[in-house]
Amino acid sequence: MEVTPGLDSKIIRRDELDKIINSVDFWNSSNKDSDLKEFNNLNNLVNDITNVKNKIESNIELLNEEIDDDMLQVIDSEYEDINKDVQRLRIDTYLSGEFDKNDCFLEIHSGAGGTEACDWANMLYRMYTRYLTKNGYKYIEIDSQPGDEVGIKSVMIEISGKNAYGYLKGEIGVHRLVRISPFDANKRRHTSFASVLVTPKFDKNIDININDSDIRVDIYRSSGPGGQGVNTTDSAVRVTHIPTGIVVTCQNERSQIRNREIAMEVLKNKLYSLELEKQNKEIKTIQGDMMTIGFGSGKRSYVMCPYTLVKDNDSGYETSNVEGILDGEIGEMLEKNIRR
Repeated sequence: MEVTPGLDSKIIRRDELDKIINSVDFWNSSNKDSDLKEFNNLNNLVNDITNVKNKIESNIELLNEEIDDDMLQVIDSEYEDINKDVQRLRIDTYLSGEFDKNDCFLEIHSGAGGTEACDWANMLYRMYTRYLTKNGYKYIEIDSQPGDEVGIKSVMIEISGKNAYGYLKGEIGVHRLVRISPFDANKRRHTSFASVLVTPKFDKNIDININDSDIRVDIYRSSGPGGQGVNTTDSAVRVTHIPTGIVVTCQNERSQIRNREIAMEVLKNKLYSLELEKQNKEIKTIQGDMMTIGFGSGKRSYVMCPYTLVKDNDSGYETSNVEGILDGEIGEMLEKNIRR
């Protein structure tokens, strides 16, 4: 059983970084944060691979000896656990993109469908946050715009954790829901749309200069349930980058100053992402296709009527367990996207 390809190259790179980190002038290096992060990631991966290999070799040694039925059952049980570990490690080796290890920002925007779409955007938000919580990721809500009646028009969250961008970048695109509308007195079937955008969070030292004359900053009162003074003062911030038309809003904090800092950080990430697109011509890798949020386009379909089906158009993944998917059980689907 091959645990993972490229182990030798990962060990070599880890050892190179180990020498760099232990050098005299390391802490004066501008790359110290990224080098430390890469070293820790590689060290954890190499240690995990080594542990699995040791388990495999130990079980092979036992099989070469005379064993009874009880011991055979123990080995069989361990094999199942080892196989799960191997599959997880294989997924990690697919995440070799330049930014796959980075934290990320995830945005959801409601599209065609009015009230239905706002409710659908909120359902997607619940799906992702349930998945993040179940799998040990941390997230912070940066901004949220409530729907006129229900749900949300848009939301942005910052996600931190192992391979956050690598796991979630495949979610970029338009998500389509087909269901019997709970808002339709005639119980008719409706189709709703929402778009998902995932952007890697870059190093704080990224070289992006933003001229004051290129931005417009608007201050307004936070909307939605904030409580404790969040939406009783003019603390929400909207930053518009005039040359590109990029708009970033933040109303998560009570402090206007802090909201502006966060909004500028997000804007900086977006501008850096655009710059990389120009330099490398890798739009799909960094930002994905910005598709129209409406009929005729789609990343994934979630059908609840007249049958139940979730179908991912990129990877071909299908399941009838719509309720499970919407409850955050999307790990297998994410991994299928990673492997494609």
